[in-house]
Amino acid sequence: MTLHEIIQILQAEPILNGEVRDVTVQIACGSDLMSDVLSFAKPGALLLTGLTTVQVIYTAEMADIRIVCFVRGKKPQEKTVRLAAAKNMILISTFLPMFESCGRLYQRGLKGCSGI
Repeated sequence: MTLHEIIQILQAEPILNGEVRDVTVQIACGSDLMSDVLSFAKPGALLLTGLTTVQVIYTAEMADIRIVCFVRGKKPQEKTVRLAAAKNMILISTFLPMFESCGRLYQRGLKGCSGI
């Protein structure tokens, strides 16, 4: 699935580098617990989270995740956006809650990090 399709499905708003819409995403994970992201996320996954702090970017970098989607209409803090820009990450935001965001993506064929 492309970033462009994800933005459409989630009715998301690009925040940073969202114009790079031909990026392909194979799997996604949703979590507000960054320890779970480090334990269970797969490299290259799309991360959906309601957290907006710089820890999200540091965690995504450690987990080899390049795209972060903030759910529930959350917008990242300015220092979070600056750090993500320095790391060449993509940030988007959707007004949808986590459960519905994950459900919509799964229904359209995006797999979770379990690989099942």
